[in-house]
Amino acid sequence: MNPMLPIGRIPPLVAALLTGGLLSVVQWKVSPPMLLAERFIPGSGWAEVVLLSVYAALVCRAMLDPTRQPKWRRWTWRLFSAVFYGQLLLGLAGIEKCLMTGKLHLPVPALIAAGPAYRGGGFFMLGLFLTTVILVGPAWCSHLCYLGAWDDVAASRVKVPRALPRWVRLGKVAFALAVLFAAFLMGVAGVEGTFAAVAGGTFGIAGIAIMVLVSARTGAMVHCLFWCPIGLLATWLGRVSPFRLVVESSCTRCTLCFRACRYDALAPEDLERGRPAASCTLCGDCIRSCRHDSIRYRFAGLSGPRARTLFIVLVASLHALFLGLARI
Repeated sequence: MNPMLPIGRIPPLVAALLTGGLLSVVQWKVSPPMLLAERFIPGSGWAEVVLLSVYAALVCRAMLDPTRQPKWRRWTWRLFSAVFYGQLLLGLAGIEKCLMTGKLHLPVPALIAAGPAYRGGGFFMLGLFLTTVILVGPAWCSHLCYLGAWDDVAASRVKVPRALPRWVRLGKVAFALAVLFAAFLMGVAGVEGTFAAVAGGTFGIAGIAIMVLVSARTGAMVHCLFWCPIGLLATWLGRVSPFRLVVESSCTRCTLCFRACRYDALAPEDLERGRPAASCTLCGDCIRSCRHDSIRYRFAGLSGPRARTLFIVLVASLHALFLGLARI
């Protein structure tokens, strides 16, 4: 029996049932409808529920294979980003059913936290983000962020990521706090919404420039690691989740895992501690690179294959849910 698939076909089935159950509640109870098919053809939302449930099972099944997980994670992540921004473009082009409510806001993840800091309210997106973080920890950044996939595309242009200066790990804390504090001060000072929107848009454009100019040259996801304050919040608050990656004593310090990590989470001192750095997003890319099976997921009393299986079930289900429900 494959040690990475300890309970056979059950995990994909669980992912399908979990996805289908939650989407069925949305289809049945939420009005106006959130599923896109239902918005265009009444009653067709149930067909979308079935399709997304099957899709969740297929994604789960593929990602349970550690040799396929990195590729599937990237392609499903990029698919979600394309659908998310594609719906926004269609909505702006006049197809308003592709928008969530018709009340637009900037599609920049940093505003999930900076927006409430400025407004002193509007915590729905922040609450949704925190719920995801509780379930799968900082994996929001490596599986579910609609903009982070762009940084991954840019960084992937370099086959082996370069090590970032050590000051980045501390500098990102100061920068994230400065961004959130600036948003708070703008709210307290009564800065007009138009100016705040321009500031947020400029911040987002600068982030894309960092992807093109820095991430694409270093191979490290510098936008997610340094520029975006949500990345820091996800890794900090993600500690609430029981999911962890650990480096076991069988590690030979070959450092092959360094070549797989684009989140600057693996350095010699991290191997000595037996765990990745705080910037780890549980993407799992390092697991495939380890020839000694020394890097494993851990969840409460579970470790190794079963903890990884539980993680994949949850993240595949959340991905399918986001694919069907997330839009501006």
